Amino acid sequence: MGKKNHELAGAGVTLLLVLLMSMVNSGDSIGANWGTQASHPLPPATVVKLLKDNGIQKVKLFDAEANVLFAFRGSGIEVMVGIPNDMLATLSTSVDAAERWVEKNVSAHISSNSVLIKYVAVGNEPFLSTYNGTFLSSTLPALQNIQAALIKAGLGGRVKVTVPLNADVYEPSTQQPSTGDFRANIKDVMMQIVDFLSRNEAPFTVNIYPFISLYNDPNFPVDYAFFDGYSSPIEDNGKTYTNVFDANYDTLVWALQKNGYGNMTIIVGEIGWPTDGDRNANIGYAQRFNQGVMGHLGKGTPMRPGPVDAYLFSLVDEDAKSIQPGNFERHWGVFNFDGTVKYNLSLGSGNRGLVKASNIKYFPERWCVLSPTANLDDPQLVPSVEYACSHADCTSLGFGNSCADLDARGNVSYAFNSYYQTSDQLETACKFPNLSVITTTDPSRGTCRFKRMFQEPGKGNGGFLLEPVGVLLQMLVFMLAFL
Repeated sequence: MGKKNHELAGAGVTLLLVLLMSMVNSGDSIGANWGTQASHPLPPATVVKLLKDNGIQKVKLFDAEANVLFAFRGSGIEVMVGIPNDMLATLSTSVDAAERWVEKNVSAHISSNSVLIKYVAVGNEPFLSTYNGTFLSSTLPALQNIQAALIKAGLGGRVKVTVPLNADVYEPSTQQPSTGDFRANIKDVMMQIVDFLSRNEAPFTVNIYPFISLYNDPNFPVDYAFFDGYSSPIEDNGKTYTNVFDANYDTLVWALQKNGYGNMTIIVGEIGWPTDGDRNANIGYAQRFNQGVMGHLGKGTPMRPGPVDAYLFSLVDEDAKSIQPGNFERHWGVFNFDGTVKYNLSLGSGNRGLVKASNIKYFPERWCVLSPTANLDDPQLVPSVEYACSHADCTSLGFGNSCADLDARGNVSYAFNSYYQTSDQLETACKFPNLSVITTTDPSRGTCRFKRMFQEPGKGNGGFLLEPVGVLLQMLVFMLAFL
């Protein structure tokens, strides 16, 4: 072979190695969930840069907003778009609706904007027991119609469907994962979904939350929720389990294997730990868990050694999420609401810490607090706090939370400021009668952070929850109630 041929062959081998390494890195890299249920969502372009700056190559969304997807154009970030549960009924009964959805939210962005959409998540944990079977009959038909629409659009081999499911769709009969199977009351529909996913070479997506195990059971062994050792490991057919993540994941592996789908691809759609809103939701535990996740996912589980495809939950805090499951729901982010770093976390090799969001412009250094002359016995105080917390986020207050050490006056100040910042520091949002005052001294103390809101590009002074006129009217109604 001549010198030129040797050079060409060498170049070909080098290119092949580069491609293989990129494939390996893509499979090993952690993804992130990005939710936008916030009073002041970070601009999509800011979030895309945040993802890239931190080496996050995959993102899971809960809807398919056009401005969000547009921000991912040419980014090279792999995207899982979501279909909310409230759309399942329509999509399950109308192929035309499914085709329109795919054209608008998938095809258009792939062809025109070069968005790397890889998955469509049909629903989000639709079989949660709290839904009382609402989506039991619509999930599979919606899944089938979206798949048919993708095939019709010529994307059947490029974009895969999946259904992010809560880990309670399967369960072991003992502590051993090998006793696992799908829940009896939903097994029929689960087997239909699994079979459909398998025939279309689509993954099974499951959300696994060791924190919830600890939250729901006060007797749950704390160390078993983490990855750094447990004194009473579970033995199962020669395999040892020292953490609940492995046990939970392998319970699913066994459930699939018992029903003839042992080789099915599994994605962990959500895994993470909140930093506030519960006594077990704190910075220390979150850092311990998520760093443990990063060190563990490359190893796999006893039943499935090797890299685990997973998405951290979540990227940033969402202060407008429902707190029906618990106050911790608004505090899952590895970043604060404004993209600042909560704690040291290395997402890959090199031990580099997280990089905060850039080009964030804040409102002036002003906070709304309880006036030094205000009386705690003022009859307007309690309804004022209730009003503030019903229009803003106060979930950091209370026993075991980051602001637990505040005294009564501090609690009131936190509530007032939360409302004031959510309302974009409008002067009228700090007009609680004879109670509130604006200060330029940051009232934060210890672990309790009094937020200062950032300004959203292209918006006026009005907040997300209440426009200026709305704030005036609401405050007027509030004050009139005491006349």
